[in-house]
Amino acid sequence: MEAVVTVNVIRFKGPDDLPPRVFDPVRLAAVRATGLLDTGPETVFDDLAHLAASATGAPMAFITVVDERRSFWKSVIGLGDLGLDERQNAVEASLCHLVVAADEPLIVADAAADPRVNDVSSVTRMGIGAWAGYPIHAPDGQVLGTVCAVDTVPHAWSEQEIRTLATLARAVTGEIALREAVRRMSAQMADLRTTFRESQALARSLQDSLLPPILAAPPGLDTAAAYLPAGHGALVLGDFYDLFAVGPSSWCAILGDVAGHGVQAAKVTALARYTVRADAPRHFSPAQVLAQLNSALIAQQIIDQQFLTVVCAIFRDQKDAEGTGVTGVLSTAGHPSALLRRADGQVEEVRSNGAILGVFPDAGLGSARFTLHPGDTLLLYTDGVTEAHPPRDAATMFGEKRLTELLADCHGLEAAQIVERVSHTVLDFCHHDSADDIALLVIRVPPEPQN
Repeated sequence: MEAVVTVNVIRFKGPDDLPPRVFDPVRLAAVRATGLLDTGPETVFDDLAHLAASATGAPMAFITVVDERRSFWKSVIGLGDLGLDERQNAVEASLCHLVVAADEPLIVADAAADPRVNDVSSVTRMGIGAWAGYPIHAPDGQVLGTVCAVDTVPHAWSEQEIRTLATLARAVTGEIALREAVRRMSAQMADLRTTFRESQALARSLQDSLLPPILAAPPGLDTAAAYLPAGHGALVLGDFYDLFAVGPSSWCAILGDVAGHGVQAAKVTALARYTVRADAPRHFSPAQVLAQLNSALIAQQIIDQQFLTVVCAIFRDQKDAEGTGVTGVLSTAGHPSALLRRADGQVEEVRSNGAILGVFPDAGLGSARFTLHPGDTLLLYTDGVTEAHPPRDAATMFGEKRLTELLADCHGLEAAQIVERVSHTVLDFCHHDSADDIALLVIRVPPEPQN
C-alpha cells in the first residue's frame, strides 16, 4: 500500500508571502506548456474528477493547475456550471498552493480545527469542512497542481479513499504526459528531417508510458510480463497489461487489446488502465470492474471501431491442505481465454461470457472462478499470439493448439522463462515480423520446496 504523506505546512499570509516554488520559472513554464490554463471542460478530466467524488463520497472534486496568480479549475465537480472566469480562485486563497510548495499530498480531516489550513480564506468562503489532495506532475517532475476531493463537513478519509486519489493523480499526470508525447510526435512528423528511427523511438516511448514501469510482485508469487510491438514498432497500438494490489492480500491482473492504433488507441488504453485501477479496489468482482470500464468507454463516445477486448482477474492468497496458493475470479470481454497450466502439465481454459467493451451498454459479462495450487501457472495473452503467422501466409496461424502444447511443455520454468519461451517461439514462427502487438502476463505459484 502506498504510504500517505501529509504536508508539513508553512503558513503564508498573502500573495507576497507565498513559497518560492509557486513562482519558480521552470515550474511556471511547465504549467503553461500543458495548454490547460484558461481552457474549458474536457471529458477525460471530468471523468477522473467524477471518479474522485464518487470514490470518496465527497460532494466536490477538482483537478487544478496552479500558476503564480490563481488555482485554475480544469475540472470542477459539485459547483454547477461555471463560466471560464469563475473556474479559479486566487493562489493564496487555495489549499492547492500548499501541495505545490511541498510536492506532497495534503490530507485534512477537519479544516476548521486544523491549524495548518484553518485561516486559508477558501476554507470559510467555500465552506470547506475537509480536503484531501495529491499533486499532479509534468513529464519533467514539476508540480502542476492537484487532484483533490472536498467535503463540506469533517471527513475521516479512509486509506482506500486516499489510495484512490493517489491513483487518479497518476492518471491525470499520465494524460498530461500523453498529450506532451503526442505534441512532440506531431512536431517531429511535421519536420521533414524527422527520421524513421526517431518516430520509432517516440512511438515506443508513448506505448511504454501505458504499461507499468515495473511489474508488481505479490508476496509468494512468481510473475512476469512482456509487450512485443508489431513489425518495427513504429505505430502506437493498444495492447496493455497491469498488475496491482487491491487490498492487503488481494491483487488485480488485467490484460487488454484496443482496436486500432495511434493517438485514439493510446487514449482508450490510458482510460482503461486508470479506470480499472480506480475501481478494482472497491470490490472483488472483475465483472463489475469491466462493467464500469464499459460505461466509461461508452460515455467517452469513442470513435467507431474503437473497442476493447480484455481479461481481468482478481485473486487473493489462500492456504489449504495442498499448501499456499491463490484463489480468484476472472472475467473476459471478447478476449481469448486465460490458460491455466497445472503442475502436472495439464492445461485448462478459464473464460466467461462477455462481449467486447465500448460498444454495447450491457456487455453480458460473466465470471469464472479459479484456484492456483503450488506449481500451477496462469497465462493471460492477447490475440497477437494465436494470430501470429509467417509473412505472406495469413492462413497459417500459430493458433490455440500450439500455444496450449507450448505451455504444457513449460515444466519447471519460472514465470520469466515462460514469458521468454512463448515470446521467442511465436516470434520465430512469424519470422520476427508479427502483424499485431503481443502482450503476455504470467502468474505462477512456485512449487513447495522439496524436503
